[in-house]
Amino acid sequence: MKVVAKPIQMIAWFNKDGSINPIRFKVEEDGDKVIKVDRVLKTERERLAGNIMEKFTCSSVIDGIEKLYEIKYDSNTYKWILFKY
Repeated sequence: MKVVAKPIQMIAWFNKDGSINPIRFKVEEDGDKVIKVDRVLKTERERLAGNIMEKFTCSSVIDGIEKLYEIKYDSNTYKWILFKY
């Protein structure tokens, strides 16, 4: 797993209590690649560079192989980051 820290475009839905459910995201890698979030394994909050981030550890089947990765949501800037891939 390598650290990439790339900004990504995310489709997610939010519950009434404010919890976030990521659905799929787009990675600009060899053209645009859309990856569906198959499972969210763990959700936690962490502080990164002074900002509180929502961190999601997820798994998806990508090119026929199940891969684990982390995506983070910064609620101050409303940006999503693919952190480990």
